Amino acid sequence: MKYAICNELFEGQPLGEYLPLVARLGYTGLEVAPFAFDTHVAQMSPEEARRVGDQIRAHGLEVVGMHWLLARTEGLHITSADREARDRAAAYMTTLIRRTGDMGGKIMVFGSPQQRNVLPGVAEEDAWEWAAHFFQRVAPVAQEEGILICIEPLARDDTNFIYTKDQGVRLVELVDHPSVALHLDVKAMSDEGRPIPDIIREAKDHLGHFHANDGKLGPGMGPIEYRPILQALKDIGYGGWISVEVFDFSPGAERIARESIEYLKSRE
Repeated sequence: MKYAICNELFEGQPLGEYLPLVARLGYTGLEVAPFAFDTHVAQMSPEEARRVGDQIRAHGLEVVGMHWLLARTEGLHITSADREARDRAAAYMTTLIRRTGDMGGKIMVFGSPQQRNVLPGVAEEDAWEWAAHFFQRVAPVAQEEGILICIEPLARDDTNFIYTKDQGVRLVELVDHPSVALHLDVKAMSDEGRPIPDIIREAKDHLGHFHANDGKLGPGMGPIEYRPILQALKDIGYGGWISVEVFDFSPGAERIARESIEYLKSRE
Protein backbone atom coordinates (compact mmCIF):
# COMPACT_ATOMS: atom_id res chain seq x y z
CA MET A 1 0.00 0.00 0.00
CA LYS A 2 1.26 3.48 -0.79
CA TYR A 3 -0.17 6.38 1.16
CA ALA A 4 -0.55 10.04 0.31
CA ILE A 5 -2.22 12.96 2.03
CA CYS A 6 -4.21 15.87 0.62
CA ASN A 7 -2.51 19.18 1.27
CA GLU A 8 -5.50 21.42 2.01
CA LEU A 9 -5.09 20.01 5.54
CA PHE A 10 -2.04 22.27 5.79
CA GLU A 11 -3.53 25.30 3.99
CA GLY A 12 -1.93 28.50 5.24
CA GLN A 13 1.38 26.82 6.06
CA PRO A 14 4.38 27.25 3.75
CA LEU A 15 5.01 24.14 1.70
CA GLY A 16 8.52 23.82 3.07
CA GLU A 17 7.23 23.64 6.63
CA TYR A 18 4.90 20.67 6.34
CA LEU A 19 6.63 18.54 3.69
CA PRO A 20 9.25 17.25 6.18
CA LEU A 21 6.45 16.23 8.57
CA VAL A 22 4.51 14.43 5.82
CA ALA A 23 7.60 12.50 4.77
CA ARG A 24 8.64 11.71 8.34
CA LEU A 25 5.22 10.25 9.15
CA GLY A 26 5.60 7.71 6.35
CA TYR A 27 3.57 9.17 3.50
CA THR A 28 5.21 8.87 0.10
CA GLY A 29 2.86 11.10 -1.88
CA LEU A 30 1.24 14.53 -1.71
CA GLU A 31 -2.10 15.24 -3.42
CA VAL A 32 -2.60 18.93 -3.95
CA ALA A 33 -5.60 21.25 -3.97
CA PRO A 34 -5.22 24.15 -6.42
CA PHE A 35 -6.05 26.75 -3.76
CA ALA A 36 -3.69 25.47 -1.06
CA PHE A 37 -0.67 27.50 -2.16
CA ASP A 38 0.31 31.16 -1.88
CA THR A 39 -0.46 31.39 -5.61
CA HIS A 40 -3.50 29.52 -6.92
CA VAL A 41 -2.36 26.81 -9.32
CA ALA A 42 -4.48 28.26 -12.14
CA GLN A 43 -2.44 31.47 -11.85
CA MET A 44 0.93 29.68 -11.77
CA SER A 45 3.22 29.71 -14.77
CA PRO A 46 4.49 26.35 -16.02
CA GLU A 47 7.86 27.16 -14.44
CA GLU A 48 6.28 27.92 -11.06
CA ALA A 49 4.35 24.65 -11.15
CA ARG A 50 7.54 22.75 -12.00
CA ARG A 51 9.31 24.37 -9.05
CA VAL A 52 6.48 23.26 -6.74
CA GLY A 53 6.82 19.69 -8.03
CA ASP A 54 10.58 19.81 -7.57
CA GLN A 55 10.17 21.07 -4.00
CA ILE A 56 7.81 18.21 -3.16
CA ARG A 57 10.13 15.60 -4.68
CA ALA A 58 13.12 17.10 -2.84
CA HIS A 59 11.50 15.82 0.35
CA GLY A 60 11.20 12.28 -1.02
CA LEU A 61 7.52 12.62 -1.89
CA GLU A 62 5.76 12.03 -5.21
CA VAL A 63 3.25 14.49 -6.60
CA VAL A 64 0.12 12.32 -6.77
CA GLY A 65 -1.95 14.89 -8.61
CA MET A 66 -4.78 17.30 -7.92
CA HIS A 67 -8.32 17.33 -6.46
CA TRP A 68 -10.91 19.98 -5.45
CA LEU A 69 -10.50 21.02 -9.09
CA LEU A 70 -13.27 23.58 -9.59
CA ALA A 71 -13.61 24.60 -5.94
CA ARG A 72 -13.66 28.32 -5.13
CA THR A 73 -14.43 29.30 -8.72
CA GLU A 74 -17.30 31.28 -10.18
CA GLY A 75 -19.10 30.96 -13.50
CA LEU A 76 -17.98 27.39 -14.21
CA HIS A 77 -20.42 24.51 -14.59
CA ILE A 78 -20.30 21.24 -16.51
CA THR A 79 -24.05 20.46 -16.64
CA SER A 80 -25.44 23.97 -17.07
CA ALA A 81 -27.70 24.84 -19.98
CA ASP A 82 -25.40 27.83 -20.42
CA ARG A 83 -22.90 26.73 -23.10
CA GLU A 84 -20.46 29.48 -22.10
CA ALA A 85 -20.33 28.19 -18.51
CA ARG A 86 -19.47 24.74 -19.83
CA ASP A 87 -16.83 26.22 -22.17
CA ARG A 88 -15.28 28.19 -19.29
CA ALA A 89 -15.17 25.05 -17.18
CA ALA A 90 -13.40 23.14 -19.95
CA ALA A 91 -10.87 25.93 -20.45
CA TYR A 92 -10.17 26.15 -16.72
CA MET A 93 -9.86 22.38 -16.44
CA THR A 94 -7.41 22.40 -19.34
CA THR A 95 -5.22 24.88 -17.47
CA LEU A 96 -5.28 22.72 -14.34
CA ILE A 97 -4.37 19.63 -16.36
CA ARG A 98 -1.35 21.42 -17.83
CA ARG A 99 -0.16 22.67 -14.42
CA THR A 100 -0.70 19.22 -12.87
CA GLY A 101 1.47 17.81 -15.64
CA ASP A 102 4.08 20.51 -15.00
CA MET A 103 4.19 19.48 -11.32
CA GLY A 104 4.60 15.84 -12.30
CA GLY A 105 1.18 14.69 -11.08
CA LYS A 106 -0.60 11.75 -12.69
CA ILE A 107 -4.08 11.81 -11.10
CA MET A 108 -6.87 14.41 -11.12
CA VAL A 109 -9.95 13.77 -9.00
CA PHE A 110 -13.12 15.40 -10.30
CA GLY A 111 -15.54 15.95 -7.42
CA SER A 112 -16.60 19.62 -7.62
CA PRO A 113 -20.23 19.14 -6.57
CA GLN A 114 -21.26 22.77 -6.93
CA GLN A 115 -20.06 22.82 -10.52
CA ARG A 116 -21.79 19.59 -11.54
CA ASN A 117 -25.12 19.65 -9.69
CA VAL A 118 -28.15 19.41 -11.96
CA LEU A 119 -29.65 22.87 -11.87
CA PRO A 120 -33.39 23.63 -11.80
CA GLY A 121 -34.88 23.33 -15.27
CA VAL A 122 -32.12 21.05 -16.60
CA ALA A 123 -33.28 17.64 -17.77
CA GLU A 124 -31.40 14.68 -16.30
CA GLU A 125 -30.52 13.28 -19.73
CA ASP A 126 -29.06 16.63 -20.80
CA ALA A 127 -26.88 16.72 -17.67
CA TRP A 128 -25.44 13.29 -18.52
CA GLU A 129 -24.76 14.32 -22.12
CA TRP A 130 -23.10 17.62 -21.20
CA ALA A 131 -21.02 16.03 -18.44
CA ALA A 132 -19.80 13.32 -20.80
CA HIS A 133 -19.01 15.94 -23.45
CA PHE A 134 -17.03 17.98 -20.89
CA PHE A 135 -14.78 15.03 -20.07
CA GLN A 136 -14.46 14.06 -23.73
CA ARG A 137 -13.16 17.58 -24.44
CA VAL A 138 -10.49 17.58 -21.73
CA ALA A 139 -9.48 13.91 -21.79
CA PRO A 140 -7.15 14.27 -24.82
CA VAL A 141 -5.25 17.00 -22.95
CA ALA A 142 -4.93 14.70 -19.96
CA GLN A 143 -3.69 11.96 -22.25
CA GLU A 144 -0.99 14.28 -23.61
CA GLU A 145 0.16 14.96 -20.05
CA GLY A 146 -0.02 11.32 -18.97
CA ILE A 147 -2.77 12.11 -16.46
CA LEU A 148 -5.76 10.02 -15.44
CA ILE A 149 -8.93 11.99 -14.65
CA CYS A 150 -10.94 10.15 -12.00
CA ILE A 151 -14.66 10.87 -11.66
CA GLU A 152 -15.75 10.89 -8.02
CA PRO A 153 -19.23 9.84 -6.86
CA LEU A 154 -20.11 11.95 -3.83
CA ALA A 155 -22.62 11.57 -1.01
CA ARG A 156 -26.19 12.73 -1.62
CA ASP A 157 -25.67 15.51 0.93
CA ASP A 158 -22.99 16.90 -1.35
CA THR A 159 -24.47 16.56 -4.83
CA ASN A 160 -27.59 15.59 -6.77
CA PHE A 161 -25.57 14.26 -9.71
CA ILE A 162 -23.50 11.05 -9.54
CA TYR A 163 -23.81 9.85 -5.94
CA THR A 164 -23.24 6.11 -6.40
CA LYS A 165 -20.45 3.95 -7.77
CA ASP A 166 -22.78 2.70 -10.51
CA GLN A 167 -23.49 6.25 -11.66
CA GLY A 168 -19.76 7.01 -11.67
CA VAL A 169 -19.13 3.95 -13.81
CA ARG A 170 -21.94 4.99 -16.14
CA LEU A 171 -20.25 8.35 -16.77
CA VAL A 172 -16.83 6.75 -17.23
CA GLU A 173 -18.35 4.44 -19.84
CA LEU A 174 -20.16 7.32 -21.57
CA VAL A 175 -16.91 9.26 -21.85
CA ASP A 176 -15.16 6.12 -23.10
CA HIS A 177 -11.61 7.44 -23.02
CA PRO A 178 -8.49 5.71 -21.62
CA SER A 179 -7.59 8.83 -19.61
CA VAL A 180 -10.86 8.80 -17.62
CA ALA A 181 -11.52 6.38 -14.74
CA LEU A 182 -13.45 6.06 -11.48
CA HIS A 183 -12.53 7.47 -8.09
CA LEU A 184 -13.84 5.99 -4.84
CA ASP A 185 -14.04 7.79 -1.50
CA VAL A 186 -14.91 6.05 1.78
CA LYS A 187 -17.10 8.92 3.02
CA ALA A 188 -19.11 8.84 -0.21
CA MET A 189 -19.38 5.04 -0.28
CA SER A 190 -20.71 5.11 3.29
CA ASP A 191 -23.73 6.93 1.90
CA GLU A 192 -24.67 4.03 -0.40
CA GLY A 193 -25.96 1.92 2.48
CA ARG A 194 -24.22 -1.31 1.51
CA PRO A 195 -20.85 -2.89 2.34
CA ILE A 196 -17.94 -0.78 1.17
CA PRO A 197 -15.78 -3.83 0.29
CA ASP A 198 -18.53 -4.97 -2.10
CA ILE A 199 -18.51 -1.61 -3.86
CA ILE A 200 -14.72 -1.74 -4.20
CA ARG A 201 -14.78 -5.23 -5.67
CA GLU A 202 -17.51 -4.24 -8.16
CA ALA A 203 -15.36 -1.29 -9.26
CA LYS A 204 -12.34 -3.45 -10.08
CA ASP A 205 -12.28 -2.71 -13.80
CA HIS A 206 -12.69 1.05 -13.45
CA LEU A 207 -10.92 2.16 -10.27
CA GLY A 208 -8.16 4.73 -10.76
CA HIS A 209 -7.77 6.41 -7.37
CA PHE A 210 -8.92 6.12 -3.75
CA HIS A 211 -9.57 8.52 -0.84
CA ALA A 212 -9.49 7.36 2.77
CA ASN A 213 -11.40 9.06 5.55
CA ASP A 214 -14.03 8.37 8.18
CA GLY A 215 -16.90 10.82 7.91
CA LYS A 216 -15.21 14.20 7.97
CA LEU A 217 -12.15 12.94 9.88
CA GLY A 218 -9.24 10.71 9.07
CA PRO A 219 -9.31 6.91 8.91
CA GLY A 220 -9.30 5.45 12.41
CA MET A 221 -10.87 8.59 13.89
CA GLY A 222 -14.42 7.27 13.53
CA PRO A 223 -16.34 3.98 13.54
CA ILE A 224 -15.35 2.59 10.11
CA GLU A 225 -13.20 -0.54 10.23
CA TYR A 226 -10.59 -0.41 7.50
CA ARG A 227 -9.22 -3.96 7.54
CA PRO A 228 -11.92 -5.29 5.14
CA ILE A 229 -11.60 -2.16 2.99
CA LEU A 230 -7.86 -2.60 2.53
CA GLN A 231 -8.36 -6.32 1.96
CA ALA A 232 -10.85 -5.57 -0.83
CA LEU A 233 -8.33 -3.23 -2.48
CA LYS A 234 -5.72 -6.00 -2.28
CA ASP A 235 -8.19 -8.56 -3.65
CA ILE A 236 -8.81 -6.54 -6.81
CA GLY A 237 -5.11 -5.90 -7.28
CA TYR A 238 -5.36 -2.15 -6.73
CA GLY A 239 -1.87 -0.70 -6.92
CA GLY A 240 -2.71 3.00 -6.86
CA TRP A 241 -2.57 5.60 -4.12
CA ILE A 242 -4.61 5.66 -0.94
CA SER A 243 -4.86 9.38 -0.19
CA VAL A 244 -6.04 10.63 3.19
CA GLU A 245 -8.61 13.38 2.66
CA VAL A 246 -10.38 14.99 5.62
CA PHE A 247 -12.91 17.77 5.93
CA ASP A 248 -12.78 18.57 9.67
CA PHE A 249 -9.40 19.98 10.54
CA SER A 250 -10.24 20.75 14.18
CA PRO A 251 -8.08 17.98 15.73
CA GLY A 252 -5.06 19.63 14.13
CA ALA A 253 -3.17 18.83 10.96
CA GLU A 254 -0.27 16.96 12.56
CA ARG A 255 -2.52 14.77 14.71
CA ILE A 256 -4.79 13.92 11.75
CA ALA A 257 -1.86 13.12 9.49
CA ARG A 258 -0.08 11.00 12.13
CA GLU A 259 -3.07 9.04 13.45
CA SER A 260 -4.46 8.37 9.96
CA ILE A 261 -1.37 6.68 8.58
CA GLU A 262 -0.65 4.84 11.81
CA TYR A 263 -4.17 3.42 11.73
CA LEU A 264 -4.05 2.49 8.04
CA LYS A 265 -0.77 0.64 8.42
CA SER A 266 -2.15 -1.20 11.45
CA ARG A 267 -5.01 -2.53 9.30
CA GLU A 268 -2.99 -3.82 6.35
